[in-house]
Amino acid sequence: MKDLEMFSLEGKTAIITGAERGIGLEIAAGFAKAGANIVIAGLMESEFDHAIEYVKKANDVKCVCIQTDVSVEDSVKNLVKKTLELFPTIDILVNNAGINKLAPAEEMPLEVWQKILNVNLTGQFLMCREVGSVMLKQGKGNIVNIASMSGLVVNPLPQQQCAYNSSKAGVIMLTKCLANEWAQRGIRVNAIAPGFTRTPLTAKRLNTPDDPAVKKWIGGTPMNRVADPREMVGLAIYFASDASTFTTGTVLQVDGGYTCL
Repeated sequence: MKDLEMFSLEGKTAIITGAERGIGLEIAAGFAKAGANIVIAGLMESEFDHAIEYVKKANDVKCVCIQTDVSVEDSVKNLVKKTLELFPTIDILVNNAGINKLAPAEEMPLEVWQKILNVNLTGQFLMCREVGSVMLKQGKGNIVNIASMSGLVVNPLPQQQCAYNSSKAGVIMLTKCLANEWAQRGIRVNAIAPGFTRTPLTAKRLNTPDDPAVKKWIGGTPMNRVADPREMVGLAIYFASDASTFTTGTVLQVDGGYTCL
């Protein structure tokens, strides 16, 4: 196999959650360029047409959107069922869907804590369980979980997000547990831990450079900037492809050096 051929995803089917925009959409487009057919699983139907157009502009692969709430078991099962009706295999899963809400710990309503954990951690577990079951029957598959550097370090004030950080720390341990359980059964499980990244969720704050949080984001990053979502794509392709056949249970930060300080 030629070196670059190891990174090919030609003919594979990838499910990517929360890929209507942001990091997920860029990974979807990157996977399409590498040859994969794409299933976007998300809730924002208003973004579906644009997402499909964006992916197919990258490469004329098959691309569909399936409305999915990753925190609801039946919704996840429906996603897997519909995907297998359209494609013979599910080769790659990228768990990208996630939410956040800032609140001091002493003021955080229980329902907010539970919602964040349900989407960010339980949602990734449900996706891994249902898609992983398909992959186990196939005897192969790659799972890429999107964690966060916030699962490794506590973001400085004024970012009061104990629920988000806890959920992403859980994703990191879930990644390692599943990698261990499935290592001899053909499935590799790895995680990407992005640092501060310009996405639709962060754009408003990033466009306000005097925001104290933004000053700390950039000032605390050795590269003195935030990431572009496209900077997550190369690592995602590496994890999802045959270039990483001896890599599992690995969590890699893409954070401009933030966590090395």
